[in-house]
Amino acid sequence: MANMIGLDTNVLARYLAQDDANQAALATRLIEQELTPTRQGFISLVVVAKLCWVLSSLYGAAMDELVATLEDFLNTPQFCMEKRDVLQAAIGRFKASSNRKAGLADALITEIALSAGCTATMTFDKAAVRAAEMTLLA
Repeated sequence: MANMIGLDTNVLARYLAQDDANQAALATRLIEQELTPTRQGFISLVVVAKLCWVLSSLYGAAMDELVATLEDFLNTPQFCMEKRDVLQAAIGRFKASSNRKAGLADALITEIALSAGCTATMTFDKAAVRAAEMTLLA
């Protein structure tokens, strides 16, 4: 798609948080008026991971709020999500986990590795082992 526009984390964060009047207005105009199903905003997995960190760390968003936001993005025709199926699988993995100490980003890391053909994702993070089915390196 030659008519796509890449979106950086800060554009999406400003759109969602509306915490800087000038930048929020610019982001809102871009997303709500300039992006269309034929001129989509591209959201990469790197942006998704960074956005999860920014929204949870800086704005105090709960993991369930992040999941709802990403599901909204997936259902918005103005957005083209990189590796949509991988992101959907990560959301599903996160929702199915009874241990929410590991974040959505951990589920995304696992799903990206699986999609690349990896048989395991090694970690030192015990919460990621339980929640995202990574393998403890010990």
